[in-house]
Amino acid sequence: MSTTVAYIITAVIAFGITAGLGFVIIPWLRKLKFGQTILEIGPSWHKSKQGTPNMGGLMFIIGIIVAFVIGAVSFTLAGGKLESDYASVLVGRDKVLIIAGLCLAFGCGVIGFTDDFIKIKLKRNEGLTAKQKSFGQLVMALGYTATLWLSHNTVWYLPFIGNINFEKNYITGVVFWLVSIFIIVGCVNSVNLTDGIDGLCSSVTFTVAITFIIASVMLKFAGLGILSSALLGGVLGFLCWNWNPAKTFMGDTGSLFLGGLVTALGFAIKCPLLLVLIGLVYVGETMSDIIQIGYFKMTHGKRIFKMAPIHHHFEMCGWKEKKICVVFSIVNAVGCAIALVLMYFGQ
Repeated sequence: MSTTVAYIITAVIAFGITAGLGFVIIPWLRKLKFGQTILEIGPSWHKSKQGTPNMGGLMFIIGIIVAFVIGAVSFTLAGGKLESDYASVLVGRDKVLIIAGLCLAFGCGVIGFTDDFIKIKLKRNEGLTAKQKSFGQLVMALGYTATLWLSHNTVWYLPFIGNINFEKNYITGVVFWLVSIFIIVGCVNSVNLTDGIDGLCSSVTFTVAITFIIASVMLKFAGLGILSSALLGGVLGFLCWNWNPAKTFMGDTGSLFLGGLVTALGFAIKCPLLLVLIGLVYVGETMSDIIQIGYFKMTHGKRIFKMAPIHHHFEMCGWKEKKICVVFSIVNAVGCAIALVLMYFGQ
């Protein structure tokens, strides 16, 4: 079985399962009264979305995991190799990246599920406290980083510079741990912030998934491509239900899962710093929030944006949700293209 066939099969399975589960999970969420509560601080017109089934991210979590397992097992049984052609030094190292990446995503999804459950079922609008959520994410980041360290996945490639092995000495080891944890927690929360309007997080992540599929071809890393294809099919299947007007929201259950998976894919290409470009919109969403809060405190109540994160600013400017999704996805695709160019020419 060729990698192309494996990628297509995996994406189709993930799409089919995710889209199909909408007919089962959405009515189930309605029956359980797992509806979204719209906070007063959001745009006033979002009030019409009150009660829309939340936690729909369960659809693509199931779709992605099942599709990846089927795709990876089928590819392996057909004689394919999941590891990169450049992974001959330590056999099994690339498999650890993929499996640990799925575990990171699932763990983040569990944190999101807990948060959503508290908000919806226990009627506590804020869900987990900021400290509780941060602690959970830190535990996941520490566990994933420890896995990378123990499996010797400590070499990062920097375009036009070359490989950097963080196991050289104590100082570089500390840098590896600190930077890795910062990237993981930062990326997971950035993806979470992007999930603010119908279809935005899914459509932006669609461009991210395509980028990692292309990167897998460049790196000859089939395992990365199969997992990225599962992500592609999953977010497309979810868009069938989440495109404006949304029939369901992914909730923190879905957005934190996606954040963990996108982060893991960044580490899988052994160049996580490129996540700044690959997730350009994610970064923009986070920076707009940080800038808004900082400026608000410094100026005692003044704002740079009409509302943050920045997708709400454009909403307040009169942009429709569909337009924001399309424009933001195009902007992110540009960042993805630049990252791929750096990967290709920076070798």
